[in-house]
Amino acid sequence: MSADRPEISVVIPSWNTRELLDACLRSLARSPRPRAEVLVVDNGSSDGSPDHVARSFPAAILVRNERNEGFARACNQGIRLAQGRYVLLLNSDTEILGDALECLFDFLESRPEYGAAAPRLVHEDGRTQRTLQAFPNLWTPLFFATPLERWFPRSPELERYFLRDWDQESSADVDQPPAACLLLRREVLDRIGLFDEELWLFFNDVDLAKRMQAAGWKTRYLAEARVLHHVGASTSKFAGFVCEWQKNRLAYYRKHHGRLAGVWVKLCATLAFVDWALRQVVRRWLRRAGEPIGPTARLFLAYLRR
Repeated sequence: MSADRPEISVVIPSWNTRELLDACLRSLARSPRPRAEVLVVDNGSSDGSPDHVARSFPAAILVRNERNEGFARACNQGIRLAQGRYVLLLNSDTEILGDALECLFDFLESRPEYGAAAPRLVHEDGRTQRTLQAFPNLWTPLFFATPLERWFPRSPELERYFLRDWDQESSADVDQPPAACLLLRREVLDRIGLFDEELWLFFNDVDLAKRMQAAGWKTRYLAEARVLHHVGASTSKFAGFVCEWQKNRLAYYRKHHGRLAGVWVKLCATLAFVDWALRQVVRRWLRRAGEPIGPTARLFLAYLRR
């Protein structure tokens, strides 16, 4: 290996999070770590993020997209440029705490059977964020994001899917850590491929983890490695959040469970839509403020035609 080649390529997709991105890059600069390069892929930000990176962090490799290309494609753009033996996927709304990156690197260096390692994500007050989940199965769309979640909040499926019997404050092998901070072997990505760009914003990390497991690689969650995560700093600004989540979920189920699973997911989404629409009608009947049904109904019908 060339003496100048980085051990880790840090890939940061960014969309309108200038101040948080600045804090993220500064946390990287002070973090104990192996030799690393930093690649920032800006998704058409309108808040001056790319100019700020170019001016304040000239060593970073900056990719400027003219529009928001989505999380999956932005990550892939950075990965294709990466030179390191490892790729760290890092959200712009995170900050590396202490020696977290060094900890993740040391673990993968010593355990070749693992393809990826993820840290514990924490809130500003230090509380653990419960971000880890089991892989979704065919029961998940029925019990999550439908009225059944409200009626049966402690259903066995929700207990399984959200790993509620574990406080996530100890290390363990896991199915699908979020890609907010995830260290991957480049060898794994070369073998299984990059993110599926049809999964524009959601379920792309679940799909990647699923393919990695199928190829025989394990994933480790290291509770001792801590990363601050300002939850949803970009996605909360995205107006099409719910529609994109529904589309990406449908694509994931078709890919991993077949077209009949897609029909099942649409039926579950229909149950959720009907429940929501009826509640809006009741609110109006009770002379309470409710959301207009028409715009959502048009979006829902477009979803059913997919």
